Amino acid sequence: DLVILLAIAVEDELRTWSPRDDVRVLTTGVGPVEAAAAVAATLAMRQCDLVVNAGIAGVFGGAAQIGEGVVVAEDDMDLDLESGAALELPRGATVANSARSDAALVAKLRDRGFAALRGITVARVTCTDVTARRLRQRGAQVESMEGFAVLRAAERAGIPAVEVRGISNRCGNRDASGWDFAAGIQGLTHSSSSASST
Repeated sequence: DLVILLAIAVEDELRTWSPRDDVRVLTTGVGPVEAAAAVAATLAMRQCDLVVNAGIAGVFGGAAQIGEGVVVAEDDMDLDLESGAALELPRGATVANSARSDAALVAKLRDRGFAALRGITVARVTCTDVTARRLRQRGAQVESMEGFAVLRAAERAGIPAVEVRGISNRCGNRDASGWDFAAGIQGLTHSSSSASST
């Protein structure tokens, strides 16, 4: 039988989740380092067939509405110069700063009505319009603190993965963000349940 690792940052993100025998829930902790370390350690110790990263996220512009569930097809991380230019590394070394959800799973979720968006993983929540504009110019549509890390850890382990998010706020000025944790959880519950049943 298929064994799914459902990776979340904090327990409250799955407060409405109904346990299933084929799903192992892993609470990673907040941020990309905690997420990558927890998922990598778990995959080294336990056999899993699919990793689902589920959590809340902020949205840039009008890519989605607060309370909606989305699938993140590709997730990037700021691993470059502050100007946005690429790092110059010796001897042809490269930086892994982009990871993708499993294309077949993304397609199935799109068929179920979920928008497939491009994410960016941050170690600091965006609270200003200046930063929001900069990240949006890079193509970011949603922002999380764990997405890239989980997708990359699964990729390194050779296991398919998908990232799903419930939209909890607009990225930018915090006073105008419309922050609504409960609405984000509502969207997340719908998208994570769909991802786990594909």
